[in-house]
Amino acid sequence: MSESHVEQQIRARIAAAKAKDEQRKRRREELAERRKYGLQARHAAKMRRWNRDQR
Repeated sequence: MSESHVEQQIRARIAAAKAKDEQRKRRREELAERRKYGLQARHAAKMRRWNRDQR
């Protein structure tokens, strides 16, 4: 038995929602990586300033 038009529409909406969720997940992961790099860079700069000021 073939799917009805409504079932096809529902299946398409579910697939679109899953794709959107995956895109959000990838975006969050990318932002977390950038945030981690930024925190490391700021900490390193702080340590350089601190070491320079201690001399």
